[in-house]
Amino acid sequence: MELSANSLLWKLLSVAALVLSAGLLLVFDPWDFGYPELWRRTGLAGAPARAAACLVAGVLLLAAGWLYRLFFAPLELLRSPEDVGYVAEDGRSRARAANEVRRRRKTGELPPVYPNGWYRVLDSHMLERGDVRSVTVLGEQVAVFRGQDGKAFVVDAYCPHLGANLAVGGRVVGSCIECPFHGWQFRGEDGKCVRIPYAEKVPEFAKVRCWPSCEVNGQVLVWFHCDGEEPGWRVPEQKEIGRGEWVYRGRTEHFISAHIEEIPENAADIAHLAHLHTPGIVSGVDLRYTNSKTWEFIRHDWKVEWKPEPEPNKHCSQMLVKHALTVFGRHWPLLDLSVVARQVGPGLVFLLFDHNFLGRGVIMHCVTPVEPLLQCVSHTIFYQSSIPPLVPKFILRAECIQFERDVMIWNNKKYISNPMLVKEDSAIQKHRRWFSQFYSENSPRLRYQHDTLDF
Repeated sequence: MELSANSLLWKLLSVAALVLSAGLLLVFDPWDFGYPELWRRTGLAGAPARAAACLVAGVLLLAAGWLYRLFFAPLELLRSPEDVGYVAEDGRSRARAANEVRRRRKTGELPPVYPNGWYRVLDSHMLERGDVRSVTVLGEQVAVFRGQDGKAFVVDAYCPHLGANLAVGGRVVGSCIECPFHGWQFRGEDGKCVRIPYAEKVPEFAKVRCWPSCEVNGQVLVWFHCDGEEPGWRVPEQKEIGRGEWVYRGRTEHFISAHIEEIPENAADIAHLAHLHTPGIVSGVDLRYTNSKTWEFIRHDWKVEWKPEPEPNKHCSQMLVKHALTVFGRHWPLLDLSVVARQVGPGLVFLLFDHNFLGRGVIMHCVTPVEPLLQCVSHTIFYQSSIPPLVPKFILRAECIQFERDVMIWNNKKYISNPMLVKEDSAIQKHRRWFSQFYSENSPRLRYQHDTLDF
């Protein structure tokens, strides 16, 4: 609803600017007097005024669009796999540099690549009634669609008949998805085929795999378990989102070339915060320059504690973060921020903000494996509707800068199964023991490096 309102506002501003320019052209022509007689005879009288009016209207329209995007539109930063974390030297493109790193990097002795748990597929506002989306998740192609009753479903993308992709040209019929090849219709709730246009009877065995899914907090999620077990826990609902008190203010999306466990492990790697994330966000994301003396007058200070939760929430852990900002050595208490980052399973983290001045909200950090060593990481922010959108957009942008510093590490590092640690790193081993609960005996492992995916 928030997106629709913003879109309507933008359309109204555009129409107002066009009406203004038309009025200027048709009614007001201050230069219509005093033109040379030749201009009048050739029909060019007033042309400069009309051109100027069009120019002014165009500038006003651009300014209105810029102001709308700044103050009202959600912030959306969607990075391609090669955009962040790679150094392109000697005239190479970023895509070429990314592909070379992926091919040459040693992977190390990896844990299983797909932990058991809930994973985000896409955000709810990206799936209207009757929409079908093609998504790659956990090495599988799936078709995500929303029935005419408003419920979202996730099924395998390939029709069991002759293999057509249901998400490419398929259409929604009621709560079913129809294959674009022969018109077979599969029910979203259980995947059973309910209609074959040219057959007298639908075989009982005709069905497509249906993924356990849920829709909560403005996101569609799927459950994965290597042994096909039912969900072991529920995704917690953020009630402020359901009640409309917190509204959507934007999202970022990154693709990271690393094992999934590397990303949440950062929560327990307390020492890296002081080294990687202390330089101010104005120093950027390229680690070759973040410690530049130009920006050393701005510093972030961090105090962090990581701990697992006890039963019945052993699948959850918490990172408690206290952030302080210093400028020219002076502490600015107004910008002190305490964040509770609660991880639920292997792929979901809720970063909860509660500030007397900046308001309350949540960033949902979601890690979804696309393939064994490629993760799609999204950050979606919902914030107090009474707080100006500029505030949560700034928070999301600042978080994105800090996160992209980590991306540069992840995209180029090797996983070390037995790391050389000191006692101050003890939380890392605790985190690995906690995370191991999401692997089973049959959890899939990477048997070989797949080198043919080019960006």
